[in-house]
Amino acid sequence: MTGDAALSRPTNKINVETTLDTLDFCSPSTLLTSCKDRLKQQFKQQETHFLDNPEEADWLIHSRSNEMDQLLTELWQHFFPNNSQDMALIAVGGYGRGELLPFSDIDLLILAEDSALAKHKDQLEAFVTFLWDTGLDIGHSVRSIHTCIEEAKADISTATNLLESRFICGGESISESLFDTITSDDILTSQEFFQAKIKEQKDRHKKHRQTEYNLEPNVKNSPGGLRDVQTIGWITRRHFDDQQVEGIIRAGFLSEEDLDILNNGQAFLFKVRFALHIFANRKQDRLLFEFQKPIANALGYEDDDSSLGVEKLMKQYFRWVLALSELNEMLLQLFDETIVQEKSPDKPYRLNDRFVVTNGFLESARENLFIEEPSALLEVFLLLCRNDSIKHVKASTIREIRDNRHLIDEDFRQQAKNKNLFLKILQSERRVASVIDLMLRYGILGKFIPAFGDIVGQTQLDMFHIYSVDKHTMMVLKNMRRFTYTEEGDSTQNFPLARKVMSTIKDKEVLYLACLFHDIGKGRGGDHSVLGAEDAYEFCKYLGLSNRSSKLVSWLIKYHLYMSRTAQKRDLSDPDVIRQFALRVGDKRHLDCLFLLTVADINGTNPELWNSWRASLLRQLYHETNALFKLGLETIVDKQDIIQETQQAASAALEDMPNTELQAFWQGLGDDYFLRETVDDIIWHATTLINQQYTDKPLVFLRNAEEEDHLGATQLFIYAKDLPYTFAKVTAFLEQEALTVVGAQVYTSAQGFTLDTFLLLDAEGSKLQLHPEEIDRLTHGLTTLLAQPMAESQALRRTPRQLKFFPIPTQTHMRTNTDKGFHVLEVTTADRPGLLAIIGKLFMDYQVELVSAKITTLGERVEDIFYIQGIEQPLLTDQAATALQTQLREQLDQQVAKTSE
Repeated sequence: MTGDAALSRPTNKINVETTLDTLDFCSPSTLLTSCKDRLKQQFKQQETHFLDNPEEADWLIHSRSNEMDQLLTELWQHFFPNNSQDMALIAVGGYGRGELLPFSDIDLLILAEDSALAKHKDQLEAFVTFLWDTGLDIGHSVRSIHTCIEEAKADISTATNLLESRFICGGESISESLFDTITSDDILTSQEFFQAKIKEQKDRHKKHRQTEYNLEPNVKNSPGGLRDVQTIGWITRRHFDDQQVEGIIRAGFLSEEDLDILNNGQAFLFKVRFALHIFANRKQDRLLFEFQKPIANALGYEDDDSSLGVEKLMKQYFRWVLALSELNEMLLQLFDETIVQEKSPDKPYRLNDRFVVTNGFLESARENLFIEEPSALLEVFLLLCRNDSIKHVKASTIREIRDNRHLIDEDFRQQAKNKNLFLKILQSERRVASVIDLMLRYGILGKFIPAFGDIVGQTQLDMFHIYSVDKHTMMVLKNMRRFTYTEEGDSTQNFPLARKVMSTIKDKEVLYLACLFHDIGKGRGGDHSVLGAEDAYEFCKYLGLSNRSSKLVSWLIKYHLYMSRTAQKRDLSDPDVIRQFALRVGDKRHLDCLFLLTVADINGTNPELWNSWRASLLRQLYHETNALFKLGLETIVDKQDIIQETQQAASAALEDMPNTELQAFWQGLGDDYFLRETVDDIIWHATTLINQQYTDKPLVFLRNAEEEDHLGATQLFIYAKDLPYTFAKVTAFLEQEALTVVGAQVYTSAQGFTLDTFLLLDAEGSKLQLHPEEIDRLTHGLTTLLAQPMAESQALRRTPRQLKFFPIPTQTHMRTNTDKGFHVLEVTTADRPGLLAIIGKLFMDYQVELVSAKITTLGERVEDIFYIQGIEQPLLTDQAATALQTQLREQLDQQVAKTSE
C-alpha cells in the first residue's frame, strides 16, 4: 500500500480504473441478468489478477470498491431517475473506507429526511430488493440525520461506521450535513470515543486469547490484525477531525517509519485476507489449516530443506502482526496520554539522572538519552521490575526505545555493565516475566540474545504447539513465575506441588534462563534440545554465572522433555524405571528444577494438555524419585518389600473382613496388582467384590475421583470369569460415550477371573464428575455389552476438522521383555474417533490380550504404549509380531481417511 492509505479519511472517489460491461436497462429481468453477469465478470477478473499478481491485493480491494460505486450509482439513477437531492446513498464500514474484498459485506446508509423517506418508500424498497436479488451481501440502513445522531450516541459501532462514511451518489448537500456532524462532541467527545474504542479492542482481544499467535488466527480480529490498524485510524480521525496523516506525523504521533509499518503490514494482511476469500469462496477471516498451504503456494512461499512454505508464510504473518500490535499499543497509549491524561497531569518525579515518572509512566529524563547512554535500553526494564508504582513506559519513550534498539550490537553485548543489568532483571523479585515479555515486544530481547531473535514468529506446524516458539517461551516463563505467587486461588490451588518446590529454589534466574533457552534451537535442524543446551551454557558463562549453575541450565534444556516422556510412557510402578530415571537426574536439585520446567513447559505448550491425569503422573514420578534420593541411589528397592507393605496396609484397613476370603480373592492376581494399584484402590476392589455372589455375569463398577485423589481420573473396574476381548468392547463403548481412556490394567487370577481397571477423563481430557444416575446407566450398559458377542462398533464422534490437515503415518515399535513374559508395543499415529476400539479389535483377531496400557494424546498425535501377551503362549513369534504391527499400520492409516470425510 502506498501513501497514507491506512489512516487517511475516505474520499468520495477512488481512482482505480476498471473495464467492465455496462448495464442493460431494457427490462427488470434483463437488468438483473446484466447486473449478475457484470458482478461475475468482475469477480473472475479479480481472481485471475490476484493469482497472477498477489502483491496487488490492495489495488484490487480498492478496485472492487470503485466498481461497486459505479454499479450502485447506475442503479440509483435507474430507480431514482429524477436524481432527487433530498436523499443520498452513502458507503459505511469497510466499504466506506474503500476496502471491499471479494465477499465483503456492502454496507450502505440511505440518508434522507422523514418526508423524503415517505415520498420514496416504494422506490427504496424496490432498490434494496433488487440489490439483494443480485446476490450481493447487502447491509443497509435507512435513516434521517437526526436518527443517525441518536443511533451513534447509543452505539459505538454506529458512531464508527458514520465516522468513515463516504458519499456515493444522490443529494450531496444532505450527506455533507452528516459529515459535518459526525465529529461533533454532540455525539461523543474525543475522550469518550477513545475510551469506548479501547474497551471494544480489549473485549475483542480477550475473545482471541489475548495473543497474536494462534494456530488458526483471525486476520481481521486477532491482536495485531486489521481491526487493530483500523482502530488507530478511527481514533486518529475522530481526534484530529479531517487532519491528514502528514499533520499527525508533524504533531509527533506518527513517524515515517511507523507509517511504513502500518501501511506495509496492512498490505500484507490484505493480501492474506484476499487469498482467504478466494480459496474459501466465501467471506472468511480465519486462516484455517485447510487454507494455509494453498495460500502459501499462491503467495510464492516454497518448501526447502530448512522449512515448509506454509511455515514461512505463518512466520511472516506472526512477525507482521507482532509489529502491528506493538505499534497499536504504543500509539493508543500515546493517544491516552494526549486525549485523557492531559486533563489531570501529575507532577513528574525523578528516579535518577536518566528517568522520571509522570502519571505512573516511566519516561526518559532528556532527549537523546539512549544515544548518549545505550545501557539505558536495559535499565528501563530493570526499573520496571523494581518499582511497582510504575504502570508502564511512556509512549514517547517506547518510540525512543524502538528507534534506538539498533544500538544493541556486539560491542553493547560485551560490556560488563549491560550483562549485569540483564542478570539483575532475571534476579528481580517482581515482574520478571511481564518485563521480559515487554523486552520481546519492543525488540530488545532479540537484540540482546540474537538466537532468540531468530525464533520470533517461528511456527510449529502441529496442534500440540498452539503458539509460535517465542510466544510459547514467554508462556513457559510466565508459568514459572506463577509458581512463586502466594495469592489464594492461583498456583496455590492449581499447582500446589510446583509452588512448594519453587519456594525452596534460591537462584530462580537459573530456571528463568532454562525457560528462555529450552526451545531456542528450533528451526535450525538437528536436535533442538542439544543445540539449545550449547547456546545456554555459553550465554550463562557470558553473564558470569558459576560453572555449576551454567551446567545446570544446560542440563535442564538438554533433558527438558525427559521427565514428561518418562511419566507418560514408562511403567511408574516398576522400581527399575524409577531408579533409571533417578540415576539420570542425579540429585534433588536437578529433580526440583526439572519438575518445575516440565510443568511450566506442558502448560505453556497447550493449556488443554494439562489435566489431572498428567499432573498425577508427574507428581508420582517426582515423589518416588525424591524418596529414592532419600534412601540413596545405591539402595536396591526390593519389589517383594513393596508388595508386602501394600498387602499389610490393605489388610489392616480390611480387618473386619475374613482373612480367608481376602486371601482367596488376592490369590493369583500376581505381583503387578500390588505394585500398580494403590492401597485405597485395593481396598475398594476387595470391599466391593468380597460380598458379591459370583456368577457368569460380569461385575462393573465406577467411582469418581476425589479432590485429593492422586490419579485425578474416574476409575472403572470390571470383574468377570472367562471374559475375552474386554479391552476392545470397553473402549468401543466408552468412545460412544465420549469418554477418554488414559490408562488400563488387566489382572488374571488363578481361578480364571480377570480384574480390568480403566482410568477415564472426559472427551477434552478433563476430570469427570459423573452423577449417580449416569454411573448407573454406564455400568448397566457395560454389563449388558460385555455379556454379548463382540460386534462392529460405529464411533459416534467425528474427527475434529483440524486433524485432517496433520497426516501422521502410523508407526509401531515392539520390544520383548523376556524376563516378565510380555511385549511392549508402542503406537504413534493420528488421533481419531474409535482408535482404541480398532486396536482392541486387532488384539482380538491376533489372539493377543492386554496386560497394561498408557494412553497419551499430544494435539493431533497419540503415543500409546501397550503391554501385551499372547493368549495361548505369552510371547509371540517374530512372524506373528510382525504381522500384528503390519495390520495395525494398514488399518489405522486406512481409517484416518474414512473418519476425516
